[in-house]
Amino acid sequence: MALDASFAVQLAAAAERLFYLIDRFHEAKILVVGDLTLDEFLTGQVERLSREAPVLIIRHETTRQVPGGGANAVYNFAQLGAQVKAVGLIGVDDQGKALRSIFEAAGINTQGIFLDSDRPTVTKTRISGHARQSVTQQIVRVDRKSDELPDVALQLQLADYIRQQVSTVDAVVCSDYGDGTLTEPVIAAALSHPLCVVDAQKQLKRYAGATVFTPNLPEAEQAVGYSLVDPEGSASGGATLQRGGRDLLQLTQAKQVLITRGEEGMSLFDRDGTQHHIPAFNRTDVFDVTGAGDTVVAGFTLALTAGATAWEATVLGNLAASIVVRQFGTTPTTPAEMKAALQALLDDVSESH
Repeated sequence: MALDASFAVQLAAAAERLFYLIDRFHEAKILVVGDLTLDEFLTGQVERLSREAPVLIIRHETTRQVPGGGANAVYNFAQLGAQVKAVGLIGVDDQGKALRSIFEAAGINTQGIFLDSDRPTVTKTRISGHARQSVTQQIVRVDRKSDELPDVALQLQLADYIRQQVSTVDAVVCSDYGDGTLTEPVIAAALSHPLCVVDAQKQLKRYAGATVFTPNLPEAEQAVGYSLVDPEGSASGGATLQRGGRDLLQLTQAKQVLITRGEEGMSLFDRDGTQHHIPAFNRTDVFDVTGAGDTVVAGFTLALTAGATAWEATVLGNLAASIVVRQFGTTPTTPAEMKAALQALLDDVSESH
């Protein structure tokens, strides 16, 4: 994809620095507090209609289990090389065991994952089927979760663990999918770190005072209460988007707000009035945006801990996301893939300019 000429010049000038920052990702120590979810994918071949009811009978072929929700945020940091401590809740069930096992296999510290005997591990099971020589399609999704908040004792246990770990990590990340882990005591503990990055779907004011917020466009619009899309809006940012950035900074009392805008790229607003509008690096090969926000947060945060400027961190978060949207499902990326993608961008810039 051809990049804007002025941005292409910036990218080329910063190339050596960006490669250097990616190479430092492994030095980061990150605490991720999140709504830990297990994503299950059951697939099989459709055999016939059932005689019992007008439903398909599927002969099971494969089951795949991957981290989802806040667990995907944890996993993204680990795959990018960071030293990660996961904080959250799982149920006393096979899904919780599976999630913990996936984390431990990836070298993630799971001491901050506590058992909640009253609530199940949040699990999203997607059942898909295919006929012979046809594309596999999702048929139904089954969710397992509780609408009840964790017991107060568990909330305090999580908060206490976070406070014990704050001095041992370079950043705390809150990955709030609305499943009840991020309660007031937990949020207060997380906000005690000087670099607290918040990725929350709603109720951003609960995190007032965090360092950085990373809402996507719909989440940002919900927070400010109006549309942020201008008729003239583009990667350079329209007037309404700029107003939204200022209002979000006021609402959250954050140092920075990073709004991810899909095919329009990303816009970062700083409390000092600085704005950065980064174009999307990949508009043509987008297959699935599921989990891309978690990847943005990981790339952006790791860049900050490595000493990146706000612009550099936004570029690297954007770069990481441009890789994972090419694949189906929640799929993380790696430093090697990021460096290859960056080199490909630079090659395109060199050829077109």
